[in-house]
Formats: sequence, C-alpha cells, structure tokens
Amino acid sequence: MVMMDNLEEKSGFNATNAVTEYYKNLSKKDTRPNILILMTDQQRYDTIKAHGYPHMYTPNLDKLAAISENYTNAYTPNPICCPARHNFITGVSSKYHGIADNDFAARLCPDIPVFPRLLSHSGYQTAAIGKMHFQPMREHHGFERLKLMEEVPEYREDDDYAMFLKENGYGNVLNIHGVRNLLYMLPQRSVLPKHLHGTKWVADEGISFLEENSGKRPFLLYLSWIAPHPPFNAVEDYAEMYKGQDIPMPAKSETSLSELSEENKLLGDLPTDEYIRRMREVYYGMISHVDEHVGRVIDKLDEIGQLDNTIIFFTTDHGEMLGDHGLYQKWLPYDAATRIPFMVKYPKGIEPAVCEKDHVDLNDIFPTVLDIAGVDFEPPYPLMGESLISEDKKKNREIQYVSYSQSNRRWCSLTDQKYKYNYYYGGGREELFDLRNDPHETTNLLEKNRQEFDTVAEFYRKELVKQEIEHWDEDYIDDDGTFKVLSEYTPNPNRNIARPQYPKHLVHSDEISEQNNFVDEVIEAMKDESVVKAKELDYKAWAKNLDISDDELNKVLMLGE
Repeated sequence: MVMMDNLEEKSGFNATNAVTEYYKNLSKKDTRPNILILMTDQQRYDTIKAHGYPHMYTPNLDKLAAISENYTNAYTPNPICCPARHNFITGVSSKYHGIADNDFAARLCPDIPVFPRLLSHSGYQTAAIGKMHFQPMREHHGFERLKLMEEVPEYREDDDYAMFLKENGYGNVLNIHGVRNLLYMLPQRSVLPKHLHGTKWVADEGISFLEENSGKRPFLLYLSWIAPHPPFNAVEDYAEMYKGQDIPMPAKSETSLSELSEENKLLGDLPTDEYIRRMREVYYGMISHVDEHVGRVIDKLDEIGQLDNTIIFFTTDHGEMLGDHGLYQKWLPYDAATRIPFMVKYPKGIEPAVCEKDHVDLNDIFPTVLDIAGVDFEPPYPLMGESLISEDKKKNREIQYVSYSQSNRRWCSLTDQKYKYNYYYGGGREELFDLRNDPHETTNLLEKNRQEFDTVAEFYRKELVKQEIEHWDEDYIDDDGTFKVLSEYTPNPNRNIARPQYPKHLVHSDEISEQNNFVDEVIEAMKDESVVKAKELDYKAWAKNLDISDDELNKVLMLGE
C-alpha cells in the first residue's frame, strides 16, 4: 500500500485558503450545478427496462434514462462493497486506498483526498444518506451531514435509520433489513410495514434535504440504498409484483469454475429451480421498490426548480450472480457481478465527452464531479478515472480492468466486449470468454480448446499484466513479465449461518428484554413464502450456532409442510 505524504504539499490544495475563500463568497450567488448521486447496492446491469430488459418494471428509472446518457458498458472496479465504494469516493485503486476486500478493520489513509471534502471546502452543501460502508462507521469524509442506514451497525444508536424505527415504535425489531442467517439468499418478506421501510426512509430524508436547501448554495446529495442487497426481503405488493411473470432464469456453465466460485455456491445452495425463480422475483421486486422512491426524489428536484441545474448519477457498487452458473453474491469476474447500470443526466448546457458505448466505471465519478463543480485539484496520486465531460481524453475506454482481493484469493480481469480474460493468482487459473458469441460467459475457451485460443489469450494477458503493475502491485508479476502463480485457494465454507444479525449491541442493556423473539421474526419473514421449506436448509447448523431451542426450531420446521 502506498502511503501519501502531506496532502497540501502533494496536491497544492490548501484547506485553510479554501475555507477563507468560501466565507468571502458567502454573499455571492453560486450557480454551479448541483450533484445528485443515487446508488443502489448489488444491482445487476440487466434490471432496467429502458436498457432493453422488458421483464423489469422501472417506470421512474426509464424516465431518467430518457433524459440521460446510458452507459451500457459500465463496470465496477472491484465487485464487492467496501473496495468499490472507496474507489468511488477517492478515485484511486486499492493500491493507494488499501482496501481490496470487505475488510472491516481497514482504515482509509487520512492523506488520501475524497471528493465530498473537496466539494465542502469549495462551498457546496454536502449530505450523505443511507448505506456508506465507511470504516469507522461514522467517518464523515467531508460530508457536512451524514445520516446512516447500515446493514449491521455495531450499535443501534450509531444508526440513524434504526433510531428512526425506535422513535416510531419499532425499536424492538431485530431483522430490520431481513433475516440474514438461515434465510440470507432466500426469498422472504420484510418484517416492517411499507411506510417505515428503509427504502422509503432514504428517499424521505433526501427529499427533506432538497426542501431545506433549495437555491441556497449548490449541493452534493448522495443517496445510497441497501436494496437489492440480500437478504431478499421485499415489502407487501412488491413481493408479489413479479410472481408468475416471464423472467429470465440463470445461465448455466458448460465448463468448470474456479475454486473461489465454489465458495459462492455455498452462500446460496438453493435446492430447486422453484427456489431460484422465487429468489429472482423478490430481487426484482426490491429494485422496483427503489424505483418508486427514485421517482419521488427526482420529482422533488423538478418541483424546486433544480432539475436542469443538477447532474444526476444513477448507479450501484456491483452486481449479483443471482444463480447464474449456480453462483450467488458477487466478488467474481463475471458480468453478472461486475457490470453495472450507470446513467448520467447532465446539467443543461453541459455536454458529455464520452460515448454511451464506451467503458466507464465508478472511478470516473470523482473527476467528473470536481470538473462539474469547477474545483481546481491536482491529485497527489494517479486517478483511475477521467472526467466524463472533459475533452482532454487520456483514458483508454476500449478496455475495462477489474480486480478483486489479494494474495491467493486475488483475481484480475480485462475485457474489450469482444473477449474477456480472467486470471486467478491462486493456482494460476485462466479463463477466456468470447462475449460476442457467448455473452453469458458459459464456456471457457481455454478449457475447451486452449491450443486454438492461447494466442488470443496472450494478447489480453500482456495488457492485463500492465494494468496490474500500474494499479496493483508489481510484486505479483514475475521477472519475465508473466503472472505469478500462488498456492491454490481453499474455499471458505461461509454458510448462511455465519451472517451476523442486527443489532450487535444496544447502548441500554435493559432494552434487550424488549426485543422481539428472533425465531418469531424468522417465521414472520417465511410464512408467506411457501416455496421456502426449512427442512431443506442448513437448519441444524443454524440452530446450533444461534442456540435455538428444540421447541423453537420445531416451530420453524413446521412452515411449508
């Protein structure tokens, strides 16, 4: 990991001078564009109707798409939450920010600039609402307002949404974002009423911010939803929206998968196609629920007269395998996990400099928002992205580099939409997919016919080595310029039972007795999902792990019988 020297020396950015300049200009009308970033969590690229996926019901995202640039070859730089979000906020790779996996003990080096702080110093009103995945949890990164809705906060009192529930009489609910243990990847129902659900809360708080700050000074508003991240717990009508509809079913691999993929299978392990279909229905329902509230936010922006003067990003941190190739979750190099929706509605009078078919990724947001805001900033490190409105083009948008983790768990990937080449350091596994004839990546050409396709692979292999040296660590490359081969990766049997429940702690221990019975909430989440039968799940390990009594376990096992 590269440690930065003093930021002001490296970048020429002087915080004291910036604040002084800000106060000098308080009385002046600042007409710079507003910035609205709308981010979901774990949303696949193929989940917006306007992008060519007719199985989806996304009327508000479709309306946004009609006035936006729709970047259909958009990717996450790293398909897991923490690294992707730190690339997004810093504009740099894990080589500099140091977070290559979901390491909740990792801390961002304080000398690395983040765009919310730069915008705050330049006079923007800045706010972030929803899931951040910052470490430590309430690290504000320059946001003047921070209202959190995290998956599993250490303390309920750290979480603004959890405290909102307490204030509204629902402080006794344990599974506020769905049952994580036994049912983590399974279809279930929210145990909260629709009007108090977190998807609505993020939009409500965002709308309140817009009402309070209309026309005062330019704003950065970052709204971040947990949905459709598992647990897949839809509310009321959205749980039924896709039931029986014509939806796509998972792609199936014709060749073998990596050892790392075996770990992803264990996370779902759904026994029948009926389970998988229902999981997809609920997942799509969660996206349609977000769509409803995205529409409310954009309508409010229009109502206050700021739509034309606002750049709007709609994107996500990464995708979801959703049963493709028998796999679940993310952290794999396949498009289901790495390719993402990415729309940008530019302010009136500002034209994009990047074509919709070009490769873009989360790294491009950092330089774009600074460019939009007119912030003069010399980065003390090489940015991975490039402004989407700059005519000074240096980034090669014909290729896309993605990587994940470190040591023998690490892989790296390169695509140009003709082929995709993946390299896994643990064991030296290689994959090559012909995306024009095999868009779902079902056949690894290097397994099926290595001799015929090794020359093609060598072209991508050499380019990917260059990317790894530039954006990761040259120690992973041998002296002859080839990838090192590390010891074979051993999958971690990370079953659903290992998923921590919420909350971990309460500040007031006397409230523990007031919390709902955990098993009762499991039953509440399961009872309307007849496809889910507890006896087909890993219920014994679950009961042992959580010290569930035989009587309570029997109540769960009776469901679906």
